[in-house]
Amino acid sequence: MSPNDTDFTLLKAAIDLTGSLDLKDGLQKFVNQACAFTSSPHATMSVLDTWGATTLQLEHHDSLPGPTVPHSLTTAIPVTAPLLVNSPNDAPDLELPDSTPPFLGISVLVREQVYGRLYLTGKPGGYTSDDAAVVTALAPAAGIVVENAHLYADSKRTARWISASQSLTTTMLEGTDEEEALELIAKTVREVSHADTAIIVLQSVGDTWAAEITDGKNASSLLGLTFPPEGRAMSVLHEGTGMIVDSMSRAQTMRVPQLAAFGSALYAPLRSRGVSSGVLILLRQIGAPEFDSSELSLAESLASQATLALELASARHAQDVAALLDERDRIGRDLHDFAIQQLFATGMALDAAKQKVSVGHVDPVAIESLIDDSLASIDEAVRQIRTIVHNLRERDKAVGLVERIRRESSLTRSALGFAPSLVITLDGAAINSDLDNELIVIDEFDGRVDPDLSDDVVAIVREGLSNIARHAHATAATVTVDVSGQGKTGRVRIVITDDGRGIDPSRTRNSGLANMAERARRHHGSFDATVGEGDIGTRIRWIAPLEG
Repeated sequence: MSPNDTDFTLLKAAIDLTGSLDLKDGLQKFVNQACAFTSSPHATMSVLDTWGATTLQLEHHDSLPGPTVPHSLTTAIPVTAPLLVNSPNDAPDLELPDSTPPFLGISVLVREQVYGRLYLTGKPGGYTSDDAAVVTALAPAAGIVVENAHLYADSKRTARWISASQSLTTTMLEGTDEEEALELIAKTVREVSHADTAIIVLQSVGDTWAAEITDGKNASSLLGLTFPPEGRAMSVLHEGTGMIVDSMSRAQTMRVPQLAAFGSALYAPLRSRGVSSGVLILLRQIGAPEFDSSELSLAESLASQATLALELASARHAQDVAALLDERDRIGRDLHDFAIQQLFATGMALDAAKQKVSVGHVDPVAIESLIDDSLASIDEAVRQIRTIVHNLRERDKAVGLVERIRRESSLTRSALGFAPSLVITLDGAAINSDLDNELIVIDEFDGRVDPDLSDDVVAIVREGLSNIARHAHATAATVTVDVSGQGKTGRVRIVITDDGRGIDPSRTRNSGLANMAERARRHHGSFDATVGEGDIGTRIRWIAPLEG
């Protein structure tokens, strides 16, 4: 083939290469073309990370896999020139074994940085300078393949992030509570970023910061993990600027040992109006591609949605508290203006009668009339109290059981000093496991529990969390409410656990536990309060049939 023909063929091959938008497909074409132009039976392309470790490897073999190539030979490939070694004598500094096969290697550069290495081996008779020239001419085309593929991937990734951001905003504006919003954010960001694990770090008890929300691989083992004040997360929190770590497993400083099991990491602050309220951490497994600066920018943008979720949830919480206080004030006014005033007047009349009796001024007819009037007054006060309670229940009927349980959990947060974990399940499956059908599942959950039993379920959750807030000195609590089955064969099961100091054996009376037990008896159910798992805290279990 004449030089002109060779040049034309090379140009055609380069054009064919640069037309590919798929990274693996384009690099595989590069490897195949290098073998074709040099008549090489074997070739390997290694894509490298920041540490020089191989993250992707593509090969070409005419028949059987190629001969073993010394590692020292592949790492010796220069940045800007090919390495041609047909015998160990061609590279005496490397101290190669006699069995070393003919070798031709070249670096593939992207923006003047080594992106990967291509090496060809096993050509009978060895490689020539012409072979080296051909491969050198093809290498820039491979670099263009990489850049084009990255640009295309970036555009698709940006579209994914924008779509995810819009979806999150819509969901949060529909009224998702704080914990659900954060869980959705962690899950969405993890999926859209192709991360393996997502962590949202929020302020915990006192001045500590902990992993309050986790999603993905090892999520359960990372939940509750505390972050030291001098670590990366706190640096991002205080400075308000995100960062990328190319490999947590290779990091020189690691103050949170559990994170050393991961590769690349991305930290983004949850920041609004110049104040950081938390940190979003995305983690990939060892060997997975590293995060880049464009992903950091996208993650920081979407992290602002998390901050918005917190602010919206906080505002809704404040509204719930205000509504609760207003309701309490109204009930107090109704009781004071009607029942209490009437009972007070009745009490004064009875006291006056008592005084007359004590000094001997006894008029049986007058006393009997006074007692009749007092009884009538008490009956009227009881009727008024029942009316107040009835009206309160009527308003509650407009709110489903799931929402009432969520309100109790949310309203208890300030008293506890932390957000209790709330799990609501129907037949063992979380009601939010299928977001598309969540409302249908919630309606099914609410419909299986009659109003009377619903009131007691809410009361048990309220009393259980209230007991923890008053007595347990806990740092974490979990409430699980499960409805399984229907009708006579169905039951509702409530389990409330905490990591507090447990039940004080010196307390001979606990009205809260007694009330729970009485509510269980009313429904022919069961109740027990025991020491929690691992002899830590308290475990309360309340079970009642759906039809007593």
